[in-house]
Amino acid sequence: MAQKIKKGDTVQVISGRDKGKRGEVIQVMPKEQKLIVRGVNIVKRHQRPTGQLRQGGIIEKEAPMYWSKVMLVCPSCDKPTRVGFKFLEDGTKVRFCKKCGEIIDKK
Repeated sequence: MAQKIKKGDTVQVISGRDKGKRGEVIQVMPKEQKLIVRGVNIVKRHQRPTGQLRQGGIIEKEAPMYWSKVMLVCPSCDKPTRVGFKFLEDGTKVRFCKKCGEIIDKK
């Protein structure tokens, strides 16, 4: 199955405590159907000092969330939209915005 949301896309949260927030997708985990969005779903974790992280204490970081809770934001119309797929003349498969019809995957 082709992925509708990819790393680097801008998404908007449509449900949960962060509803309405927008952010960039940092990581996608297809097997778990989850993704990590920059600045969204922030949790606090108690961290012990290690070699890489010299400062211990309570740190804030983004937690994974289900990708059904977000919608892709179209770069051209700047609205959350559903994603469709179509083939171009040269045979490449691209994503397009269901609201305005513009192609999302620009090469």
